[in-house]
Amino acid sequence: MEQLNLLVIGSGGREHAIVDALSRSPQAAKIYAAPGNAGIARQAECVPIRETEIDRLVAFAREHAVGLTVVGPEAALAAGVVDAFKRAGLRIFGPTQAAARIESSKEFAKELMTRYGVPTAAFRAFTSYEEARAYVAAGSFPTVLKYDGLAAGKGVVIAGTMEEADAALRDMLLDDKFGHGKVVVEEYLTGPEFSFMCFVSGERVWPMQLAQDHKRAFDGDKGPNTGGMGAYSPLPFITAEDEQYALERILKPVARAMVAEGCPFEGVLYGGLMKTPQGIKVIEFNARFGDPETEVVLPRLKSDIVDIFRAVADGGDAELVWHDFATLGIVLASKGYPGAYDKGIEIGGLDRVEGRVYHMGTRADGDRVLTAGGRVLFVVGEGATLAEARAKALADVARIDCDNLFHRTDIGHWALD
Repeated sequence: MEQLNLLVIGSGGREHAIVDALSRSPQAAKIYAAPGNAGIARQAECVPIRETEIDRLVAFAREHAVGLTVVGPEAALAAGVVDAFKRAGLRIFGPTQAAARIESSKEFAKELMTRYGVPTAAFRAFTSYEEARAYVAAGSFPTVLKYDGLAAGKGVVIAGTMEEADAALRDMLLDDKFGHGKVVVEEYLTGPEFSFMCFVSGERVWPMQLAQDHKRAFDGDKGPNTGGMGAYSPLPFITAEDEQYALERILKPVARAMVAEGCPFEGVLYGGLMKTPQGIKVIEFNARFGDPETEVVLPRLKSDIVDIFRAVADGGDAELVWHDFATLGIVLASKGYPGAYDKGIEIGGLDRVEGRVYHMGTRADGDRVLTAGGRVLFVVGEGATLAEARAKALADVARIDCDNLFHRTDIGHWALD
């Protein structure tokens, strides 16, 4: 069996979960992470190259005979890291800049779905604040406003009133809070949301296990939207028929559509879906592993993930085999997140944790581990049932000692409560 030097681009919990999965492969010779974090450093060699320093990443991969690179974050994909690696003749897992538009442009994704008959919410796109405001004012509430670009999971506002909508439109179109761009106004859909990630290579689609994340900061789905406060897998409220419908009517048609549009997709296509009273519809697409869904899905993967990455990158074949245990993960976030928060607070008790802990925003200071982000740690419990997985995760959270962190206690409530 050929052994490979492997490079993972990124520095969060998703990348830690990818490194962890790679470390279980007998094909892994040496694992590098750029830039990585304090937790990743225990399983890979971290190199101080930022995810968008594309020329430096290409040079590093050449210099260290990297046989496969895996891209974690959307910013690197949108910046064209895959195109640069392919031009250099280097094997890389992830979509091209053109294919990554399915995430980096909400308008591109919505127009693609409309053209190919993929079920999604009705929408209109605007560059003018006045036109967008008039359209929203003439409609009904709640309404959904999405910044047409990358906003680190924070560019979506569900406005319940005209005042909320106006503030969001000002942020997105007048004050350029996320950059200069468009706003997509969508009809508001109801029902449980879920994440359906698939490995995709052209028209070939390999489905992963379903997961659900919790976006709101506080228990009871209260508080501001975040990048995600926890996740779990499997989902008892999504039937086998639901899953089959989503695969055959949404994920596979979109993969075929991307080929037809001249920008075939290679990598992870993430469907953010909702089970509405009118059927399953698309909320959004991402062009990479979800975060924090990856941290509960990849621990359930029994197959060698290097085989899958190579099959996607090389156009080969792969088989996905899954463990039947449940996983549930809880985010420990800095107090104040998703607003302003302090960094550099020491974290104790990590050596007492019995399950998996993925580092999301940490840095090492000698032997100490310090907070370095809004979402700091992701604690995963595994169990025969979701209830057992949650109990184990909560028990491990209690073993971690840092008075500047907060967490939700009700992750999984759609399935458990």
